[in-house]
Amino acid sequence: MKFMLTWKLNADAKMDAFAAFSQMTPEDDAADHGPEITVIGRWHDMTSGCGYCVLETDSADAVSSWIYNWAPTLDAAVTPVLDDAEVRAVVSAKLAG
Repeated sequence: MKFMLTWKLNADAKMDAFAAFSQMTPEDDAADHGPEITVIGRWHDMTSGCGYCVLETDSADAVSSWIYNWAPTLDAAVTPVLDDAEVRAVVSAKLAG
C-alpha cells in the first residue's frame, strides 16, 4: 500500500530536527525508516517546517515506528493514497456494479 506521510516540525525543535536530518547519510536514512518501507519521494518546505513523503509498505507498524523516531520534533499524519491507475480501477469497478 502507498501512504502519504505529512509532518509539521515543532517550533521549539525545528533547528534540532534540521541538524539531525542534515547529518544523516543515505544509509542512516534507510536504517531510520527500516527495511519494510520504500520511500517513493519526499519533499520539504523548510520555511514552514512542513513536508510530505509518499511511501510504500504493507506494515502500519513500520510507519508508526518511523514516526516514533521523530516524535520529539514533529507532529505527523498518515493517509493511504492511490495513484491514477488505482483510482481508475476502483471507480470503474464501482460503476460497473
